[in-house]
Amino acid sequence: MAGQIPRHFIDDLLARTDIVELIDHRVPLKKAGKNYQACCPFHNEKSPSFTVSSDKQFYHCFGCGAHGNAISFMMAYEQLEFVEAIEELAKQHHLEIPREQGSGKQYPQAQADDYSQMQKAADLYQQQLKQQVHAATYLQKRGISEATATKYGIGYAPDSWDFVLKQLGVSRSARDQLFEIKLISRNDQGREYDFFRDRLMFPIRDKRGRVIGFGGRVIGEGTPKYLNSPETRLFHKGRELYGLYEARQSQDRLNRVLIVEGYMDVVGLAEQGISFAVACLGTATTPDHMHTLFRLTSTVTCCYDGDRAGRDAAWRALQSALPHLKDGVELNFVFLPDGEDPDSLVQKEGKDAFLNRLEQAMPLGQYLFDHLAKELDLNSDAGKSALWVKGNELIKQIPSEFYRDALFETLGSLVGKSSQQNTAARSQTKVQSKAPATTKITPMRRAIALLLQYPALAKVMPLAPELAQANLPGIQLLLTVQETLLAQPELTTAQLLEHWRDTPEYNILVKLALWDHQVAEEQLTKEFLDTFRSIEDQYLGQRLEELQRKDTLQQLTTAEKHEFVLLLKAFKSK
Repeated sequence: MAGQIPRHFIDDLLARTDIVELIDHRVPLKKAGKNYQACCPFHNEKSPSFTVSSDKQFYHCFGCGAHGNAISFMMAYEQLEFVEAIEELAKQHHLEIPREQGSGKQYPQAQADDYSQMQKAADLYQQQLKQQVHAATYLQKRGISEATATKYGIGYAPDSWDFVLKQLGVSRSARDQLFEIKLISRNDQGREYDFFRDRLMFPIRDKRGRVIGFGGRVIGEGTPKYLNSPETRLFHKGRELYGLYEARQSQDRLNRVLIVEGYMDVVGLAEQGISFAVACLGTATTPDHMHTLFRLTSTVTCCYDGDRAGRDAAWRALQSALPHLKDGVELNFVFLPDGEDPDSLVQKEGKDAFLNRLEQAMPLGQYLFDHLAKELDLNSDAGKSALWVKGNELIKQIPSEFYRDALFETLGSLVGKSSQQNTAARSQTKVQSKAPATTKITPMRRAIALLLQYPALAKVMPLAPELAQANLPGIQLLLTVQETLLAQPELTTAQLLEHWRDTPEYNILVKLALWDHQVAEEQLTKEFLDTFRSIEDQYLGQRLEELQRKDTLQQLTTAEKHEFVLLLKAFKSK
């Protein structure tokens, strides 16, 4: 993507970060031999199985399998995306992140004080809320207290064409910046004016609490009822959720998240003590939204109106969620009575009654098949056939084997499939299985594992570029690891693995980096060289067989005849 973070910066960032110190600040570690231990922060356990290696700058839990370097830990523990984790580590080291051009979807890079300008605007709007009686009165009539308004940073944009423009647009460059982050607009004649006017203002915060955009709601009868910030270099509505930052601040860990439709729903529920609601930002629930939520919580409940629009929104949310339904997460649905939204309903019936509705939520499977069957005649073969086809298409997107099997059982019973037929169908839609927990250690994998765990071995490994021609699984990977280490001999195991993040080889490399080789330290070099020579012997054996076949056909060149004789002598002497 454009603005990609250079590899050398990531390597340097990992070199500056001591993973033991990083983790110890969040999870107290105890020395255990040459490593450090703690109870795993990613699953419940009574005895410690979470190990942190100072040498490798890597962590691994022998209980749940969680593993990675400093970046991986920040992503898992602080629930950040990759770039956000890089940003957080860079901030700790007071480093500016360089960017380089690339291909793919492009998001312009934020300027240094974009967030500062957005926060200044939010502060101005909050001041105006206190000064504009009609705006404060409107909030009170909606049942929103001053404490809740302060928590969510609610403000008011006055009915003025240049309120923000005058306050923050002190220079041409400042006005250009305000235009680029959509706090002001420009018409075709170049006239500049505030983007938001005469609206209640709801700051939209990212996961780090920075204001990245606004939602504005009219107080009277104007249109549009809601006006959101357009897409900017800070704000991408398909990736952000209103109220998510506040929900995370309200509790140590989010046990569940409720998706609602509007800002006032989020705020109204929070007023009643239900502080785990979030709202999409003028768009349908996207796969990015679901990916984010299922990394943060185990239970997501979609709460929509019971009308056609609400049902359609729920169906889009379900489709977005299917590829992210991993084991241990739950998705369900609540549909409200006609004419009600979460804000109005919780005020009518109270917190306990509303929470009881959530407890009675419709499970994923029930909603999935209710929706599919609604327009089909399941008493006919055509209707059953259509349900079978449509159900298969959706279920096969789910990565969780448990969910797939359970949904296939339900689908089979609805269309009258026998258990044998249903089992056959399930076997055709199995998601690619993960690598087995116990990885078979071949000579090639042994060599790669030792090189990963002890990068200094790259210097003693003979240079053998001819091996690139060998028909040996993994040889290219071994040579690439060696080449990388020779170019950057200071790399740790953690830095080296980072070079393969998001590649097909990453999972096997992690397993090899964690493999217990049980080789004494003083024997490591000999063990590695012996393993490497066995790989060379495999290659030479292949080469000898190839030359023998050509010799039978009398097609050897003079050089190949000489090579053939040397190889025969070498193998006879062994």
